[in-house]
Amino acid sequence: MIQYTFKKIGYAVVTLFGVVTVIFMLFTMLPDDPAKMMLGQNQNKEQVAAVQKKYGLDKPVFTQYVLYLNDLSPISFHSKNPLDYTFLAPRKYSSVSLFNLGDVGVVLKLPYLRESFQKSGKKVSAVIAETLPNTVILAVCSIVIAMFLGVLLGVVSVLYKDLWVDKAIQLVSTLGMSVPSFFSAILFAWVFGFLWHEYTGLQMTGSLYEVDDFGNGTYIQWKNLLLPAIVLGIRPLAVVSQLMRNSLLEVLNQDYIITAKAKGLSMGAVIRVHALKNALNPVVTAISGWFASMLAGAVFVEFIFGWNGIGKEIVDALNKSDLPVIMGTVIVIASLFIVINIFVDILYGWLDPKIRA
Repeated sequence: MIQYTFKKIGYAVVTLFGVVTVIFMLFTMLPDDPAKMMLGQNQNKEQVAAVQKKYGLDKPVFTQYVLYLNDLSPISFHSKNPLDYTFLAPRKYSSVSLFNLGDVGVVLKLPYLRESFQKSGKKVSAVIAETLPNTVILAVCSIVIAMFLGVLLGVVSVLYKDLWVDKAIQLVSTLGMSVPSFFSAILFAWVFGFLWHEYTGLQMTGSLYEVDDFGNGTYIQWKNLLLPAIVLGIRPLAVVSQLMRNSLLEVLNQDYIITAKAKGLSMGAVIRVHALKNALNPVVTAISGWFASMLAGAVFVEFIFGWNGIGKEIVDALNKSDLPVIMGTVIVIASLFIVINIFVDILYGWLDPKIRA
């Protein structure tokens, strides 16, 4: 089990290294000069050169790549000479000195995602810390809605198999999997936040925290979570419903279920007591993968509903060409996706020794 765990962790490290490399090369090879984008139209050569030197943009691409890896790595190398710009930003974060190699110090630190181009030098990590919790709350609520309603609809489909109720649920599930999230978000915002606003009391846009009109700070507005959580949970809900129906039908054909029916138990009692628990295995597997992907899939939903999460932050950064924020947020999402999937793989290996083999 230990060897299997380290093997999976090694795969995760290699995958994350590849993701960082692709993201860096993708945004570094852009035709526009980030320094010129930061300065806008009122710029001159001296200002552009100063910004390029400050952020290391005047160095070769490979050197910039090595320096970026140095900033991201928990163990970093930094020059102790304040006039040496070979290693960027040696004093922009807290670190613990490990040992020295001549004029170069080896330090232990948290990954440094650099600073925003557009937010007056604000650290990207601070931007992510402000927005990621909102996205996690949205994703968790969406998964809960998808899990509860998906399992319920799957059970109902089995109870009314091949009847109009079953066919209607299958039709809705198919539509839920095929309709893009941004279209569902626009439709739900228009119908429930505009047309039926006087009945639902919901807004077309709004985030978890709102500013009090009387200057009493911010307060939590939970009702703003409802529409984006439902929209984000539509696709996994449809998948869970289909999986639950198929898995439950398969379990109901097992011998121990036939024995339970022979004892005179009703179909509802058979499903509730004997079949439901075993039928949930593939559903739990699907949910674990969906949760990681929903962190990335929340981009359009958050933007349309004005939800101040990491997805909306990515869209804003793209509009403003804020490359450090874009790169940092994408790396964080990719890291979470990798960590969650590796954790699930390790858990499966612990539960089922055949997977380790």
